[in-house]
Amino acid sequence: MSEVHVARRSRLRDRWAAAGNEAALVSRPANIRYLTGCAVPGAVLLLGPGGQGGHDTLLSPAEPTADGRADPPRSTDDLRCAVLPADVPDPAVAAAELAASAGTALLAVEEHDLTVARHRALAAAAPRLRLTDLGCAVEQQRLVKDEEELAALRIAAEITDHALGELLESILVGRTERHLALELERRLVDHGADGPAFPTSVATGRNSGLPGHRPGERRVEEGDFLTVRLGALYRGYRCQIGRTFVIGPAPADWQIELYDLVFAAQRAGREALLPGTEYREVDRAARHPLEAAGYGDVLESRTGHGVGLEIGEDPRLSPAAMGKLDACVPVTVEPGVHLPGRGGVRIDDTLVVRPQADGGPELLTITTKELLAL
Repeated sequence: MSEVHVARRSRLRDRWAAAGNEAALVSRPANIRYLTGCAVPGAVLLLGPGGQGGHDTLLSPAEPTADGRADPPRSTDDLRCAVLPADVPDPAVAAAELAASAGTALLAVEEHDLTVARHRALAAAAPRLRLTDLGCAVEQQRLVKDEEELAALRIAAEITDHALGELLESILVGRTERHLALELERRLVDHGADGPAFPTSVATGRNSGLPGHRPGERRVEEGDFLTVRLGALYRGYRCQIGRTFVIGPAPADWQIELYDLVFAAQRAGREALLPGTEYREVDRAARHPLEAAGYGDVLESRTGHGVGLEIGEDPRLSPAAMGKLDACVPVTVEPGVHLPGRGGVRIDDTLVVRPQADGGPELLTITTKELLAL
């Protein structure tokens, strides 16, 4: 994808150059991966005339890798990869010094990623260099995914569906939440994931009534709600699925009623995923049925979010969110009702925003949303 990464950096350069900046320093790991394909803890990317010979420069404290699989990239005509000596404590400071030595006067940095101490270190290392804010320019560029990115997300979703489907075919009663979560993560890797996209959540019985529950030692029992949230990490891209099941021969009436309500809310949110729809309108579509049923006080602050190189990236689908959906933006729709001490239901899907002419939202996570009795 080297040509893709060159094009991404070129688009970003056009944006900050138009604002009068001469160079840019990218420090947020997901943004560096998006612009270079490399994942190196602690690395920074210097864009613009600060690079030697006109290169963009990746400065890292260790050898970089490409997507965790391929051989480490080497310097090319478009990107210079520099591994810093052990006595250089901060690649960001080295990048600022490199920019200053090349005659750069104005350097845009990701202030939302830099600590105050690190920002001060940059200013001290290159006192003649004026630092300005790059803002969330890279995150905004990451919103709309290209076909390579969407292909990776589809594979991540397929892996996730396989792992969950296999678990549902096994015996669940008597097993602990922690054991089920570990098994799901193992199955993700067995099916080709680089790892879990986020810590897998398994909640049974009354624990399903806690929205942020972490898997513990509670064992699955007859009559329980079982809620599961998981996702695969594949070549840097992350998806998310959440499902709720009932343990035993048949669900209770109250479980059916609560499940049907959440399912209707989730369907309304999915159907609202069209280009041009405001973020908060999608949230309102999913939230309204639950509020009307009297569950407004137990709802979470958002009913969905973007996915890609991160879980929980932009856009945010919440009541106060500003902005409108674009085509080819992958998001989750994940309303849930959690009743402390009793149980809860959540249904999460990962979808790609598509216009009606193309068939509407593209559903990536296809595990059934029927209320199964396991």
